Amino acid sequence: MATAVLTPDQLDGQASRLHDTQAWQQIVTGWEHSAPGPASAPAPTPVPTRPSDWRSLLSVPVDRLIDDTVRSLPAPPPHQRPLPGRLGAMLPDRVHLWRRVGQSDLRPSTHLGYARQILAEWGWQNTPYRLRNVRGARCVCGAMLSAHRLGYGSLDTVDRAGAWLITELRAQGWPGLIGPWNRHPGRTAADALALLDATIRRASLAGQ
Repeated sequence: MATAVLTPDQLDGQASRLHDTQAWQQIVTGWEHSAPGPASAPAPTPVPTRPSDWRSLLSVPVDRLIDDTVRSLPAPPPHQRPLPGRLGAMLPDRVHLWRRVGQSDLRPSTHLGYARQILAEWGWQNTPYRLRNVRGARCVCGAMLSAHRLGYGSLDTVDRAGAWLITELRAQGWPGLIGPWNRHPGRTAADALALLDATIRRASLAGQ
């Protein structure tokens, strides 16, 4: 089955191809400016002492205020479902595939929250081309694949989560893929967790 053979580097490549599509660029370009302010400050207008309608005090429509507020809310935290213990971290992921049964799909930001939980609890590693090391620690892409195999999100969600990671890396000035970033000399577990935190926030603010 496809979920048992997809490797971190294959995920990296798929996420990169998705990131480079025109459709994805339309998703990530300009969403943070969906409610631009005026080019110049308008002249102040007198405010009546007892306005007949409080909406007259607003500079933008109420619907836009509500939409902007909802979009700015972070993704809900992952439902508390404990990860398998240290032994589970070292077992092949195919052993955990039964956990996918009956699980609904997730937003990319929520999937990334589970990937972060895996890195925090099972550990981070930067061994090239390895899903995990002998202790069960994962690379960033390996954590995303493990989250999927534990039942958190479809393969399509994993691809979109990876594309959000690449979007965040581009914003931070990294021109390459996730794997080379993960393996870069001097990279630390704290860097990996910070990258996931920033990506979760970016995807959440975009409603994903």
